[in-house]
Amino acid sequence: MNRFLSNAVNRIDAKGRVSVPAHFRSVLQQRGYAELYAIRELDLPALNVGGMDLLDRYETRIAQEDPFLQTAEDMSFFVHGDGAFLKLDQDGRITVTDFIREHTGIAAEVAFVGRGSFFQMWEPGRLSDYGAGVRARLSRLRQGTKPGERPE
Repeated sequence: MNRFLSNAVNRIDAKGRVSVPAHFRSVLQQRGYAELYAIRELDLPALNVGGMDLLDRYETRIAQEDPFLQTAEDMSFFVHGDGAFLKLDQDGRITVTDFIREHTGIAAEVAFVGRGSFFQMWEPGRLSDYGAGVRARLSRLRQGTKPGERPE
C-alpha cells in the first residue's frame, strides 16, 4: 500500500524531534521521496506534508491562473514563500521547527494523519476537535440535513 492512511500520535523528544510513524515512513520509501515538502494548511491549524508531487500539484494549479492577476501572485506566495522543506533523518525523525509550531500549536506531541497522497501534522487536541466536527458534518449529510440545520 503506498497511500498515507490512518493516524498516530508521537511524542517530541528532548532534542525537538518526532518520529514519523513507521507505516508513513514505509510509504515515503515506496514513493522514493528524497525530501519532504511542507505547507501550512490555509484555514486549518495543520501542516500538509508530502513529496515533490505535492508541490507539483500546487504549481500545476498556479499555472492555470493568469500570471498578471493577484490570484496567481497570492497562490505563488502561499506555495513558494510559505512552504518549507523538512529533513527526515536516518532514524525517520523530523525536527519540529518554529515553522511547524507557530501554525499548528504543537508542543509536546504530534498527531500524524493520512490524507492519501500526503499526510498532515496536527496538535492532538486540535485534531480531536476537528475530527468531531468532520463526523458531525458528515452525519448531517447522511441524515439529509443541510449544514447548520438540525435533523428533526
